[in-house]
Amino acid sequence: MPALMQTLKINLQIRERVLLSGLDWQIHAGQCWCVIGRNGAGKSTLLRTLVGMRKLESGQIFVGGKDLGSWSLPELARQRAFLPQGRADAFAYSAIETVLSARHPYHDAHYWESADDIAMARAALRELDVIDLAQRDVRSLSGGERQRVAIAALLAQDAPLMLLDEPANSLDLAHQVSVMQLFARLCREADKAVVMVSHDLNLTHRIATHALLLMGDGSWLAGEKEAVMTADQLSLCLGHPIERFEHGTQTLFLPAG
Repeated sequence: MPALMQTLKINLQIRERVLLSGLDWQIHAGQCWCVIGRNGAGKSTLLRTLVGMRKLESGQIFVGGKDLGSWSLPELARQRAFLPQGRADAFAYSAIETVLSARHPYHDAHYWESADDIAMARAALRELDVIDLAQRDVRSLSGGERQRVAIAALLAQDAPLMLLDEPANSLDLAHQVSVMQLFARLCREADKAVVMVSHDLNLTHRIATHALLLMGDGSWLAGEKEAVMTADQLSLCLGHPIERFEHGTQTLFLPAG
């Protein structure tokens, strides 16, 4: 089977600064990728480029073996879902209306949501522990509640590939852990694939199968997490000495000094 997403020699650049040079990368079903890099290394720029929101300087991106630019928007929305860092809610939609909007790519023959759409939306809200907020105006929610509604919409979109920019942002500790475990379970049990930007090395190492390090000078390193997330390579990537410790069954990363 073709990779869910593949990049061939892509280059990313902001003005004269090269963020990424010659990225050859494949994302397959069942994989959970963590994208790591210091501020300004190009992590969010990479995600926006992968979903088609930003023009590619050079190279090619394929989704399901087909060039990214050749997909129609509804077809593409059925293949990949995107959770950006921030959002602005201009209208008084309820939480469940917000989640139901993620079902629109499947409405080829009808406009209104079906009973199945509503059931999927409610299941997603329940999974994210916000079902009791279903009728609330999203503008009245706390940052963490709004983030969980956004993740519920991502689940309802039901795409095989999910690209997430700091999904645990604004969440309390319990929900950070439960959300990360949810994504790991979707990869493991539902054959989804996840590409996730995160600054929490410890939490992401627990759920990731693979890691992509953006070094900030155009260079990069990609592979299975145990080969990539070493103390030396993370120290170089993040611009600060990192120490790696084993504590029982867990791996911990701490800044040195």
